[in-house]
Amino acid sequence: MTQRKRGPWTILKERLGYENPWMQVREFDVLRPDGAPGLYGVVEPKNAAIGVLPAFENGDTVLVGQYRFALEAYSWELPEGGGAVGADPLDAAKRELAEETGLSASHWCELIEFDVSNSITNERAHSYIAWGLEAGAPAREGSEADMQMRRLPLHEALSMATSGSIRDGFTLIMLMTAVEKARLGALDPDLSRSILSGLEKA
Repeated sequence: MTQRKRGPWTILKERLGYENPWMQVREFDVLRPDGAPGLYGVVEPKNAAIGVLPAFENGDTVLVGQYRFALEAYSWELPEGGGAVGADPLDAAKRELAEETGLSASHWCELIEFDVSNSITNERAHSYIAWGLEAGAPAREGSEADMQMRRLPLHEALSMATSGSIRDGFTLIMLMTAVEKARLGALDPDLSRSILSGLEKA
């Protein structure tokens, strides 16, 4: 392989270190920005991260709880999942919301797109707010058999986030972004009123 530059880094050699149906780990022999030799590993998920903040007219939202294998801990989160890289992330968001909660929504708004980590993975996250909600039956995967669902006022979800009861970074980002956009008037007016009404009950 011919040497190539990636910003101030020089890639000398690269190889596939590990692969499964959900991700691969690519390893690079490099010259660091200071010119010294180094080793860099990048986790490359085969799906983009997808998240949804459901917003009810009265200011409630929905959290789902499940045991997270990698963390060895139970976690309360907004509905999240994955969607194929290159596919429409909104389609994946609609699917994940229905699968995990049974909810469907008549209105959707892109919330925020961001990099999950700036050091070990190139995973990209896409998130949405869903409102105009209708209830249905969840259709969870086998890995989600322990999942619970909880409807609660938005201010309670925010309190869980600021107290450390919610530790999922994706959920924290979605909650804080939705509240700030509502306060700034950067969302649909009816949606903003719903979000802010969920805070006024605190």
